[in-house]
Amino acid sequence: MAYYLILTLSTIFLLHSSFAARLSINVQRLGAKADGKTDVSKVFLRAWNSACASRKPAQIYVPRGRYLIRSPIVFNGRNCKRSMFIRIEGTIVASTDYNLLGKHGNWIKFERVNGLAISGGNIDAKGAALWNCKKSGKNCPTGATSIGFYSSTNVVVSRLTSINSQLFHMIVYKCRDVNLRGIKILARGSSPNTDGINVQFSSGVSILNSGISTGDDCVSIGPGTTNTWIENVSCGPGHGISIGSLGRNSKEPGVQNLTVKSVTFRNTDNGVRIKTWARSSNGFVRNVLFKNIVMSNVKNPVIIDQDYCPNNQNCPGKVSGIKISNIRYQNIRGSSATPVAVQFQCSMKYPCSGIRLQDVSLTYKNQAAKASCAYVGGTASGVMKPSSCL
Repeated sequence: MAYYLILTLSTIFLLHSSFAARLSINVQRLGAKADGKTDVSKVFLRAWNSACASRKPAQIYVPRGRYLIRSPIVFNGRNCKRSMFIRIEGTIVASTDYNLLGKHGNWIKFERVNGLAISGGNIDAKGAALWNCKKSGKNCPTGATSIGFYSSTNVVVSRLTSINSQLFHMIVYKCRDVNLRGIKILARGSSPNTDGINVQFSSGVSILNSGISTGDDCVSIGPGTTNTWIENVSCGPGHGISIGSLGRNSKEPGVQNLTVKSVTFRNTDNGVRIKTWARSSNGFVRNVLFKNIVMSNVKNPVIIDQDYCPNNQNCPGKVSGIKISNIRYQNIRGSSATPVAVQFQCSMKYPCSGIRLQDVSLTYKNQAAKASCAYVGGTASGVMKPSSCL
């Protein structure tokens, strides 16, 4: 972890130290209208291509105003000669017609970029109309992730605000060395499948000093994620910070070396959660630390659920093949919204092992909460409220 943190800090320094000699590309000077009505996609792509072709560091500057991107847009860095910089002072908005994005996977997509820094700004996907469509039971599109980073390395995103995504707010997929800091994510608690930040098949991702209020997981960690650091994050409303769901496929890479530290959960459905499908899989979760966590009125503050089987389809009567080991919970405190504050429901075939609780203090209605264990082995030490069931 120490090596990873030094590497991340070095990446940030190298990206930002070259700002002084940069070429500045102002999207308004290229013809982008900041009226929120004129599609600026072609102008933004022209700015990207100009910066990408520059032999010296180039910055794309988005001044104050509202900039409409009607359809999905892809910024490809495969042929870029130098690191890319984007400074946003305005707001990028989607169309009120959710069908223009809803049938596509992403709204704003970056792929194959080696060296990218994005600073400031807002992106507003105007997702409420699609959420309402889904709530009505009509035939609606799935929705698009607001901003995605794919197959990229050395990415720094700071002070970006994502508002009302149709689906996930942000996704990091098959990336290395990604630093997300000062991120704000905003959507109402009833918004469906609006995960804040989703990380899959990536390594060296850090999420720092951020606030996430949404309708699904504040942070979701998918298969193939390693060496991840989450610190000083506030979560709520939402479904908490989740590893999973894992084991949807019989063959998938595992999750390992994850630290979640100094996180506050307020009025969330879960706190720190590990969730796996009740079906065969060769995956695993190991070497995870949850430390200095504060819960406020959280329904499931500490939970491992290896019986996940939505709609009872394709998994009734089966057991999870995900192997969970070496999970540490240190200094977890606060209040539960349900009587059972600590719940370990592990796999009957592959019981959880090496679960360690240290200084856990959780109450329910100002009284002692309860703990529940099934197919789990481990130890408990220090203050233990509720009493350990390990």
